[in-house]
Amino acid sequence: MEKITPGDIRYSDLAEKRFNKRYTGKPEYIVLPASTAEVTAAVQEAVSSQRRLVVRSGGHCLEGFVSDPAVQVLLDLSLMTNISYDAARAAFMVEAGATVGEMYRRLFLGWSVVLPAGEHPGIGMGGHVAGGAFGFLCREYGLAADYLYAVEVVTVDTSGKAQAVIATRENNDPHRELWWAHTGAGGGNFGIVTRYWLRAPDATGNDPYTALPKAPSAITTFRVSWEWKEFDEGAFNRLAKNFGTWCHQHSKPDSPTLPLFSILFLNHRNIGKLEIKGLATGADAHRLIDHHLADIAVPVGIPYSLQIEESPWLRFALNPFPELFQPGMDSVAAKVKDAYFRAPLTDSQIATAYRYLTAEAPIGGGLGMATYGGKVNTITPDATATAQRSCIMDVACNTGWLDPKGAAPSLEWVRNFYKDLFPDTGGVPVPNEQTDGAMINHPDTDLADPVWNKSGTPWYTLYYKDNYPRLQRVKAKWDPLNVFHHALSIQPA
Repeated sequence: MEKITPGDIRYSDLAEKRFNKRYTGKPEYIVLPASTAEVTAAVQEAVSSQRRLVVRSGGHCLEGFVSDPAVQVLLDLSLMTNISYDAARAAFMVEAGATVGEMYRRLFLGWSVVLPAGEHPGIGMGGHVAGGAFGFLCREYGLAADYLYAVEVVTVDTSGKAQAVIATRENNDPHRELWWAHTGAGGGNFGIVTRYWLRAPDATGNDPYTALPKAPSAITTFRVSWEWKEFDEGAFNRLAKNFGTWCHQHSKPDSPTLPLFSILFLNHRNIGKLEIKGLATGADAHRLIDHHLADIAVPVGIPYSLQIEESPWLRFALNPFPELFQPGMDSVAAKVKDAYFRAPLTDSQIATAYRYLTAEAPIGGGLGMATYGGKVNTITPDATATAQRSCIMDVACNTGWLDPKGAAPSLEWVRNFYKDLFPDTGGVPVPNEQTDGAMINHPDTDLADPVWNKSGTPWYTLYYKDNYPRLQRVKAKWDPLNVFHHALSIQPA
């Protein structure tokens, strides 16, 4: 198989294919396998030559797990993009190199169905589904991982032999635990995912048109924007509190508001605006949006601009909220610090946010609060590897910079901001009545650093809760040599 080395004109394009420019790696060579057999051969060669290898599908890892200077071999799966209906398994087969956008396009044009998955169409399916995969439709349909029927993984046994294994959710499958581990434990832990098979848990028969949820006929998007300069601390408190209260009241699995999803962007004052961006589906979309804003935006008492648009599903899915993924975003270095919430932010947490978001600092960033729950919360914490099944919001402190001189002040600001949101639990969102750890698809190595995590709760409990010992057993069985590892990888039992 061809090895793309630094002298090859393709090397720099492939080596620099990453969303977060904070990290740089320079592998000895890159392989572009086009089949499971080629993945297996590439893994075998790397293991036999004792070279450290990693895999990449979309390149959107927020930490330096792939772009790691220690990595010697990079397997880029971007040629493995096949998507088809597998009648034998009554499920859709999606290769790990396909992007979320291409998956949306093929499922919709071929069969008018949808898999609830991520927001950015450029994300690769390989790492996305394995980490749970939440997005615009999660409240209505759940997580992409909840639809995982089977997974093909190239693993390495105790003798160092690479082989492809297919694991399904069938109760009598001897490999079922390997399937279970890929429903939320994240990528780069057990082997290299080459293919997924996706089917709704309650789907019956062999009709591809009913194997996954019907795609929405249309998406109604809404954008709300306030001028930051109009806000004092009281108005800021009302806005943040209204959003948290709405999430608390409307995140139950039987809520009629599940077709609505929104994100509150509490941007730093430097950015000049506070915003809500969201969407709703179905015939009731406009009424859902009106009620959402009547509960959250109107009581703030400050004028805002409102933009509502309707578009067909696929047009939206392939270019959602273009301003969020605008040109230039691919040259940003970033730090994102994620937290699940089971209850709204307290007044003191909102006061902390106000203090950091109005601080005189040369930074860009903010606090994002996304609606969550609904269908996600219909599954028991141990049924999949995604343990957080009673949350109402996903919240993230984030920052980004273009100039390297911005790194130190931006990192100091975002790390202290996050730490000060959780003063009673050692600077991190430990699982308790209000918070519930963090999402592995938004990894944060600070959670494993005692400088930033003084809670006494280890990073793996924040991500996996009570599921971690079971994941360790899967790791010990399927990756006994710990070939597949990174800064937050599961440790063998």
